[in-house]
Amino acid sequence: MTPFEFLLPYSLDEALSLLDPEDPNVRPVGGGTAVMLMMKAGVLRPTRLVSLQRIGDQHARIARQADGSLRIGGMARLADIEAHPAVREGWPMLAHALRGVANPRVRAVATIGGNLSHADPHMDMPPVMAALDATVVISGPQGVREVPAATLCTGYYETVVRRDELITELRVPPQAGPGAYLKLTTRAAHDWPALGLAVVLGLQGERVTHARIFTGAATDCPTPLRNAQTILEQRGLSAPVLREAAEAAVAEAPLVADSHGSAAYKRQLLRVALPRAVQIALNRNRSHA
Repeated sequence: MTPFEFLLPYSLDEALSLLDPEDPNVRPVGGGTAVMLMMKAGVLRPTRLVSLQRIGDQHARIARQADGSLRIGGMARLADIEAHPAVREGWPMLAHALRGVANPRVRAVATIGGNLSHADPHMDMPPVMAALDATVVISGPQGVREVPAATLCTGYYETVVRRDELITELRVPPQAGPGAYLKLTTRAAHDWPALGLAVVLGLQGERVTHARIFTGAATDCPTPLRNAQTILEQRGLSAPVLREAAEAAVAEAPLVADSHGSAAYKRQLLRVALPRAVQIALNRNRSHA
């Protein structure tokens, strides 16, 4: 292994000062799960790793705000988010989705900021946060900026986060209605998904006032299925409409083949997954009514 620096700053400002906007081999480390896998695979040979473990507990806080929104520090561990009472009560879709991420050992150390920054298209949190209409807070030497979670990822392992910036917070509005994240894997349930589908529905009686549907894993980055959303908003939730929405999703989604399946296979998964995810969301909504 090539020697590298491992630095342990004690503040966010210090951590940011140690990053290099020009050097892709200088990396921040949150939980370290993705970085270690990349190093073992030989795709990352860092010259410097900047640990974020000591930058302050305030960056790992999870709290419901007075306006009903949820704030999650970028250093919050996935297991802590899933177990938090406010998340389980107000954002059940998020809590449920987190239970299927990797395994308990990974969730105990992986951070939400690192998870989103890594932008592996097979990860579960990017489409979930996009469907929940979350906002990502990014800090850097030029100050703080906010971007919608839906536009955070720009391509395969690519985001709008610059090399000298860090995701420091997520702001999640109140869950607008029933939601579900459906993760379809080719092997064990905790494995990388061949297709991930996140659905959030705004309901007024039997009418869909708005829908947010994002696919992941089968696309290079979380992708909104706008035609399917429009069909649900205009025509409701009957079985024929759900099938029509699924066909629209298959037609519009830029599905890609990988080791988890061909594009044709993933089209069939999406065709099955959309009606199923909507039904799961509705069933959960009835069980809590």
